[in-house]
Amino acid sequence: MPDKVTIKIPRELYQRLSQMIEGTGFSSVTEFIVFVMRSLASSGEIKGEDKLTEEEVRAIRERLRRLGYL
Repeated sequence: MPDKVTIKIPRELYQRLSQMIEGTGFSSVTEFIVFVMRSLASSGEIKGEDKLTEEEVRAIRERLRRLGYL
């Protein structure tokens, strides 16, 4: 069984992500998507009622900026 699979996303989304990651340190859209998916999967589940507060969103954005992702 191969170590990787192909996931299809709309071209418009791919192009938007490509623009978003320019200058962030991500070498590709795939690398960014894997980072995001690993972050989401780290909790082990997705709950509909889990929502971030504005303060949490600001803290996450600041951390990503400091790490050079934004």
